Amino acid sequence: MSRKPRKKPDELRSHRWFGVQDLRSFGHRSRVKQMGRDAVDYAGKPVIAIVNTWSDINPCHFHFKERVQDVKRGIWQAGGYPLELPAISLSEPFVKPSTMMYRNFLAMETEELLRSHPIDGVVLMGGCDKTTPALLMGAISMDLPAIFLPAGPMLRGNWGGRQLGSGSDVW
Repeated sequence: MSRKPRKKPDELRSHRWFGVQDLRSFGHRSRVKQMGRDAVDYAGKPVIAIVNTWSDINPCHFHFKERVQDVKRGIWQAGGYPLELPAISLSEPFVKPSTMMYRNFLAMETEELLRSHPIDGVVLMGGCDKTTPALLMGAISMDLPAIFLPAGPMLRGNWGGRQLGSGSDVW
């Protein structure tokens, strides 16, 4: 299996934000410095977005608040510069009448987050039957390298010594 050669720093999308020697890029570099980062942290490195659907009301994605730190560490170790970009959290158990009404919003939000920021690749963090296609549709529309980190299966419960399905036993 062949791999594409790595892009040169001036071939990265993020170069237009950070690498150009003009007033606009100077402003971008100074704002990153304001956040405590030095040029050595991002200069010439691919900027990797982490589109994270975590929220306090989404039990399927609840562990993402901690998991994102593992993803960031992996991006740093691979030579990239991680930027977490939160996205709408579609919590099926709580959103009424249905999260299906918001799936396309998440797809559009994902695409626009990637389009409007200095992003060279993306890790998508989602997991339900609406967030998975939404995140993938948004990233595919941008044609950026992407990897999907699923939330994993919903845990089962127990009642009266009997194992219950995650929602199916309710019915």
